[in-house]
Amino acid sequence: MIARRQFLGWGGAAATSLLVPAGLLPRSVRAQSLPLLNAVAQPKFVNPLPNPLAPSSIFMPTGIDGATGLPLYEISAQQITHDAGLVDPVTGTRLRHTAWGYGTSLQPATYPGYSFNLRSGNAVKVRYINALNGVQYPADVPVDQTLDWADPLNNGNPANMPYTGPVPLVAHQHGGDTESLSDGLPDAWATPGNAQTGRLFNPLYTYDNSQEATQLWYHDHSVGVTRLNVYMGLAGHYFIRDANEDALQLPQYPYEVPLLIQDRTFLANGELFYDHVDPANPAAPTPTHLPENFGDTILVNGVAWPVLDVEPRKYRFRVLNGSDSRVYDMQLSNGMPWVQIGSDLGLLNAPVSQTTLSVAPGERCDMILNFAGMAGQTIIIRNNAKAPYPGGGAVDPKTTGQIMAFRVSLPLSGIPDRPIPANLRPVSGPVPVPAAPVRTRKILLFEGTDSRGRLQTMAGIVDNSRPTLNGTLVFADPITENPQVGDTEVWEFYNTTADAHPIHMHLVDFRIIDRQKFSGTITPKTNSDGSLGGVLDEASVKFRGKARAPGAEEAGKKDTAKMFPGEVTRVIARFNRPGEYLYHCHILSHEDHEMMRPYFVGAIPPGR
Repeated sequence: MIARRQFLGWGGAAATSLLVPAGLLPRSVRAQSLPLLNAVAQPKFVNPLPNPLAPSSIFMPTGIDGATGLPLYEISAQQITHDAGLVDPVTGTRLRHTAWGYGTSLQPATYPGYSFNLRSGNAVKVRYINALNGVQYPADVPVDQTLDWADPLNNGNPANMPYTGPVPLVAHQHGGDTESLSDGLPDAWATPGNAQTGRLFNPLYTYDNSQEATQLWYHDHSVGVTRLNVYMGLAGHYFIRDANEDALQLPQYPYEVPLLIQDRTFLANGELFYDHVDPANPAAPTPTHLPENFGDTILVNGVAWPVLDVEPRKYRFRVLNGSDSRVYDMQLSNGMPWVQIGSDLGLLNAPVSQTTLSVAPGERCDMILNFAGMAGQTIIIRNNAKAPYPGGGAVDPKTTGQIMAFRVSLPLSGIPDRPIPANLRPVSGPVPVPAAPVRTRKILLFEGTDSRGRLQTMAGIVDNSRPTLNGTLVFADPITENPQVGDTEVWEFYNTTADAHPIHMHLVDFRIIDRQKFSGTITPKTNSDGSLGGVLDEASVKFRGKARAPGAEEAGKKDTAKMFPGEVTRVIARFNRPGEYLYHCHILSHEDHEMMRPYFVGAIPPGR
């Protein structure tokens, strides 16, 4: 585990020195109830990989919505015991841990949750039920009540007090073109029995499923505790299918396999541990939020370092990074290429071959691997992404430097193994080019300190014409982005920090226009919550070198993209629905500590 790099002082300089490393500090001495499980000693490439597209892993409707006649899914979040394939390294005893999963009256709760697998244009109704009755956060995955969080009991953000109240939950459809009240926004949380609810709570969601074939996902998004609720297991896949995808005759189950990649840390008894102590900062409460969380154990579909037995043929892998903070730069041990056919929100125009697959938290990649001619081989997915990304510490090649393995051990079946089409959009047509933008907005990404001296990630605006709001803002500050329904806008994200931030925009599918290095002058700003932020002087910004167009692998529809240090990343999007939405860093520890801002499409209601 490694600590965050230190925040630089004020002043204008080249973009790469707006924030600079001050060396990597040792991570805090952990305060856990038991010693940590030895990740090095855990079995690698032994436990079989579950396939979330297996028929038994697909959500079944639980009924019909009486008002609309649409299929109804009543899905409850429950506490379960999960087997991730871990063992006691001394006794060999199988270890299981407490987790939270999604299930229904017809299907027992699991981690990861069951997969939605639906046709484009077929709307459904979904009721998420918080069934964590009497459940509290584990002592080793505790709530930091000093953050701006759901606070169901209105405790008032006390420091150094354990939270023993009910768990707030809200499920977000990540990547969905969904009405605001069905988005699953952070303030739409509810406790068991809906005894306490957030201001945007909605008991019944409508998912139009109007998008083209794509891989969405669903996960908890409760304000201030997203990182903890997802860590406990609340996430699952969501697939939409259409005629264009059908026409391609791509590999289908069992040759289509989703890969949900997450990192975790475990105690010696197999229970989850989430780092929450910082002795280097005497002003920090206990438990405390830390800037990132990097686990030492890699799970794929809920299993540690699994193996998939495959035939010597093509497979389709739907890769999803569901980790808190970790980016994965993945290569295959035999040097074979990844062939990418789709990104976050649909198929690319044409396949793209690459030796490294880079996936940040929240991103999805639709990949083809061809194992033809490799019978008898075991191929390992390796990871060499530094943490924090891209300039942090190296991964341990014995643990976080490995993801899973493919064992080419099965005989060929009689199912045809078709070539990858050169045109991936024969029915849908090329990825649409957005209309001319009506305006450009400038967004600031910044790292300062909160009132307790902890690093605080923030977003804000770069706009000298609004001096009272210019610079960093916190989640509770007034809305500053207000596109109108049907508007197309360019958003420029100015990253003044030392790390890459995977920025996720709710509602829209955007295109990356380009990235460019910049420099500028930063001055201090005290935020409304007392934290220390900054202002990037708009007039001082100077661009360095040529703008870089995205690679072919990023040229499709996106909802999450890496914003690299010292660069402005420009994206273009159309805002097609009214209501409140969000943009935020998808490093869950960042969004929980203020790198998240609301935006509103259309007329902002009074009081908002």
